[in-house]
Amino acid sequence: MGLGSLNLVAVAVVITLVQPVLREYTPAAGTAVLALLCLATYILASRLIERRTPTELAVNRALPEGAAGIVIGFLLFAVVMAILLAVGVYHPAGWGTTSGLANGFSFAVMAAITEEILFRGLLFRLSSKLVGTWGALIVTSGLFGLAHKANPGATLASSVAIALEAGVLLGAAYAATQRLWLPIGLHIGWNFTEGPLFGMTLSGNKMTEGVLRGSLSGPGIMTGGVFGPEASIVAVMVCLVAALYFLWRIVKLHRAEPAMWDKLAGQKRGTEMIC
Repeated sequence: MGLGSLNLVAVAVVITLVQPVLREYTPAAGTAVLALLCLATYILASRLIERRTPTELAVNRALPEGAAGIVIGFLLFAVVMAILLAVGVYHPAGWGTTSGLANGFSFAVMAAITEEILFRGLLFRLSSKLVGTWGALIVTSGLFGLAHKANPGATLASSVAIALEAGVLLGAAYAATQRLWLPIGLHIGWNFTEGPLFGMTLSGNKMTEGVLRGSLSGPGIMTGGVFGPEASIVAVMVCLVAALYFLWRIVKLHRAEPAMWDKLAGQKRGTEMIC
C-alpha cells in the first residue's frame, strides 16, 4: 500500500509538471506524449518502486480488450443518443466535418490512459486492499465524479451522474477483468463518440463540430444541460445497466477482494480453529 502510494505520487507529478508544458509548446501532439509518459511512469514505478510486474497492463490483452472497450463505449453512447432521438430531445442536422477526428481521438486516448491509470490502476487498486472491491468502487466512483466538478458547466448533479455512470462502469470493468485495457477502451470509445462523432459537449467542454451535426433541447435532466448529454438521466441509466454485467462477472469469477477488516477477522477465526 505504501509503495503503491509512491507510484501514485510519481504519476501525479509527471502529469502536473508535463501537461502545462505540452499544452503550450506542442498542443497537437502533446496529448499523445502525455499519455505515453504517464503509461511509462506507471510501469517503471510499478517495477522499481512497488517491485511487481503490472499484470493489469498485460501486453497480450491490450488489443482484444482495448478494442472491445472502444466498441462497447461507442455502442453505449450511440444508444444514449438513439434514446434521446426517440423521445424528441436530440435533433440531427445533417453531416458536419471529419477535420477534428485525429485530434479528437488523440485527446480521447490521453484522457482515458491518464484517468484510468490514476483512478483505476492506482486509487482503485490501492483502496481495495483497505476497503475491499465494493468499498473501492464506491470511493473511486465518488472521487471520479468530484474530479469533474471543476469542468465548465459542472454542477452537483453532473458530478453525481459522472460518478454513477462512469465511475461505477469503469471501476466494475477493471475489477471484473483485473486489467486496465477494457476500461481504457470504454473511456476512449465513449469520449470519442460523444465529441468528435456526435459533436456534443464533452464533460462541459464544447467540442468543435463533429462528423454529425445536431442539437439537444428539453429539460436539463434529459439533455444534461451545458455539461453535455453524459449528465443526463438517460446516460446514467444506460451505463448502470451495462455496469450490472461487469458487477455480475466480479461475483461469478470471485474477484471481489474483501476489506482489510474482513481478512483480519478470517485470519483470527482460522487461528481459533487451529487452537
